[in-house]
Amino acid sequence: MYGVNDRESVLEGNGELRRYGSVLTADKMTFHQVEDEVDAESNVVLTQENSVISGPKLHMKLGDKIGAFQSPSYTFQQEVTQEIMGQPMTVGKVYGKKIVEGRGQADSIDFQGEDHYQLNNATYTTCKPGNDDWYLKTDTLNLDYEREVGEGRASTLYFKDKPIFYVPSMDFSLADKRQSGLLPPTIGSTSTGGMDITLPYYWNIAPNYDATVIGREITKRGLQLGTEVRYLNYGYNGTFRYENLPQDKLAGMTRSALFWQHNQTFANGFSGRLDINKVSDDNYFTDLSSRIGIASQSNLAREGNLFYNSTWWNAQARVLHYQTLQTDPANPVTKPYSLQPQLTLNARRPDYLGGTDVALYGQYTDFEHPTFDVGKRTVLYPQLSLPMVTSGYYVTPKIGLHMTRYDLTRRTTTGDDNVTRDLPIFSVDAGATFERPLAVFGRDYVQTLEPRLYYLNVKAKNQDNIPLFDTGLADFNFGQIFSENIYSGQDRIADANQLTAALTSRLVDPNTGVEYLKGMVGQRLYFRDQVVTLNPGDEVRTNRTSDFLAALSGRVLPKIYTDSAIQYNPNDKRTERFTLSGRYQPDTGKVLNAGYRFTRDLLKQVDFSGQWPLSGGWSGVGRYNYSIQDKRIIEAVGGMEYNGGCWVSRVVLQRYATTTGSSSTAFFVQLELNDFSRIGSNPLDILRRSIPGYGRINQPAADPVFGSQ
Repeated sequence: MYGVNDRESVLEGNGELRRYGSVLTADKMTFHQVEDEVDAESNVVLTQENSVISGPKLHMKLGDKIGAFQSPSYTFQQEVTQEIMGQPMTVGKVYGKKIVEGRGQADSIDFQGEDHYQLNNATYTTCKPGNDDWYLKTDTLNLDYEREVGEGRASTLYFKDKPIFYVPSMDFSLADKRQSGLLPPTIGSTSTGGMDITLPYYWNIAPNYDATVIGREITKRGLQLGTEVRYLNYGYNGTFRYENLPQDKLAGMTRSALFWQHNQTFANGFSGRLDINKVSDDNYFTDLSSRIGIASQSNLAREGNLFYNSTWWNAQARVLHYQTLQTDPANPVTKPYSLQPQLTLNARRPDYLGGTDVALYGQYTDFEHPTFDVGKRTVLYPQLSLPMVTSGYYVTPKIGLHMTRYDLTRRTTTGDDNVTRDLPIFSVDAGATFERPLAVFGRDYVQTLEPRLYYLNVKAKNQDNIPLFDTGLADFNFGQIFSENIYSGQDRIADANQLTAALTSRLVDPNTGVEYLKGMVGQRLYFRDQVVTLNPGDEVRTNRTSDFLAALSGRVLPKIYTDSAIQYNPNDKRTERFTLSGRYQPDTGKVLNAGYRFTRDLLKQVDFSGQWPLSGGWSGVGRYNYSIQDKRIIEAVGGMEYNGGCWVSRVVLQRYATTTGSSSTAFFVQLELNDFSRIGSNPLDILRRSIPGYGRINQPAADPVFGSQ
């Protein structure tokens, strides 16, 4: 070491300089004290926290961190803020932390201040050293870790040393955060539209506002344009979507869709919600969507709600209309009633006078329909119960009076235009919980035994003269057998003199309270024949017992899970409904599922799905859902995934039934470059829905193209 005191110091031979969390080493370095600058050459290595830059020559102003590095290799590792999953738009700062690492080479790096770098004629990748499967080659690359944004000019993306994508200007997030700019195109294919290419532009307007504009070319149909706007504030939030295909070459018409959901919070307990959905024609979803959940929609709601919430009561005003889509001529869809309006009141005062529980339900509805009975229905249902609860058991007697009035303005069925119905309802609900320690396969559990009895008495009254506005037979299951009515809606109140008995047992971890296994059995006992039916002339029940219900769910063995249920008719000695599903999941990314569903005279299906590593980073994914009764495939999914360490590729083929006699096929190809970009069409939503327990190789962003999902 030599130099001039207080002006210049020269270090030769394995020199080292430390300053403010930075370490600089070189064969030779000169430190200019007055200017606070350093020149280093030969085997220069600059380490700043977890970032390392090495090369032959460096000049830097240390305090300001301004300077230049010649012909460097670099590894930048920064802890950046990241938007928490499930919080795509935030009001205020709701963030987590993430380590982002990028490396490469450059002709030079210009230091432009704290966490600001400009790389000239550079490469960039997030792959580990020794792996250059993909990299970005750019004339100029600006990395701003303060704003967590990367900017490239004249950039070419290479994959396996082959150029696959060129862009004159590009911006990308260094932390998977929303960033304005062109998004990678999505490329796919469907049997109904041919090649499907979408180019989205994302506009990050503000932390709580954004928009996505898309151009989508469907080779057999034409160019579709669309937009999605999302907004979020302390008093309101919502999503607006619109898409338009000016001239569908196959259908010979203009096709469009509009979706708007808005939630609003007003002052003094008031809030509101709008849900508007509209498409131009019946086959819009089956022709232009590749998601089975969307393609199967038949009734699109147009609904407005106004809510009021107080301490012990709440009210709701609701207007509801439907657009009914007739996509399958062999299975026409009945248009539901419109509500214009419906007013609902719920009030409850628990632990009231003498420990009683007082409740009131009221509802006024004006039903409209183009062809059926129309009119107004008013419901008033006061209730009084006396809960008697201890740590081990409870008994709750309850009495209520269900009062209903109908004022019909058009009658297409037989009966009076004005109908009233008053029915007293009495019930007693009682249950207990017993516990004991239990050891299974050397592991300690707490086993519970939970018997429950529910007695219900409702007077029998003929209701054949009352129209059916919103009422049907409710599903028979463990939730329904403890309800007051076997019918959904208010137009039929079933007569009852019955006792429901059920028994539940659970295996619970004594330390954490986690439930591992749950078994249930239950049945109703009837003390008189049925009188009230849904429609005049329907067969009435004369048996003294209902179908028998049993269910078992949870982890039956380590890494093996089941969910099964059976509905057995002891009077006819036959099974009415049966479901059985099992899952073997030894680890993330390893899952096998098998299931069988049966409903007498309605449904008989098998369902197999899985995700399993094969070899060399490859994994297979698939689903086979087959209707034995209809002798056709409901949905088939097959594909491969490859984990390249710093990238993931997915190839998935999907075929699903759209109507009774037709199906649609979709093909997805995606290349995901870790912490950088995703190219192709996104099959992840399909895999998550189709394969229970599917483990994503890395966390994907939501597909920005709503029309082609």
